[in-house]
Amino acid sequence: MYKDSSCIECIDDKESIFYSLSNDEKEILRNNYSCAHYKRNEVIYKEGDKPIGLVCLSKGKVKIFKEGVGGREQIVRMAKPVGFIGYRALFANENYISSAIAIEESDVCIIDKDGLMKIIKNNGEFAIKMMKVLAKELGFSNSRTVTLTQKHIRGRLAESLLFLKETYGFEDDGETLKVYLSREDIANLSNMTTSNAIRTLSSFASENVIVIEGKKIKIIDVNMLERISRLG
Repeated sequence: MYKDSSCIECIDDKESIFYSLSNDEKEILRNNYSCAHYKRNEVIYKEGDKPIGLVCLSKGKVKIFKEGVGGREQIVRMAKPVGFIGYRALFANENYISSAIAIEESDVCIIDKDGLMKIIKNNGEFAIKMMKVLAKELGFSNSRTVTLTQKHIRGRLAESLLFLKETYGFEDDGETLKVYLSREDIANLSNMTTSNAIRTLSSFASENVIVIEGKKIKIIDVNMLERISRLG
């Protein structure tokens, strides 16, 4: 663990929930945080670990997953800067029920729990904002549960690609997803086997909905992809 100026973006970035805090409150956070750098595929935290603070992603991309039967992963969330991960366990005073791994070079800022709780107790407006973050995440989780259990394979994969688009956006060409996942990760995000993910991606490509170039995926017909997702 170390301290780094880039890590402080979790506090000062305009998209951060901490941006509207007073200077004194921000100073409390600055005095109670540490940073960590993770290479691709390095574990940020594991299921069963005890949280030591609020984990904020200041750079990179992270997958949050739960291990199921036979060691198969189910990706439950994808995080981007400046986003929080692992906060449910922190506020519930429980151990993590999922694991987080960097899918590219990533920096995280870990804000000490005591400093964070001091601000929450003294700032009702901030506490409400934090509640909204938790409520939105719960709503997303509920929606994903329905999707992964009721939609067919094509609908699940289409929705996953749209989810990646909404989360990470496109490269400068306006078509290539700005995240490069393995076929296994795409499958784990869509609750299907890797072989089914490969076949369905190939099917989408043959229908001119996407173009596949290694790990790069171009979405060339967003409307059709949305239609496939809606039909389930």
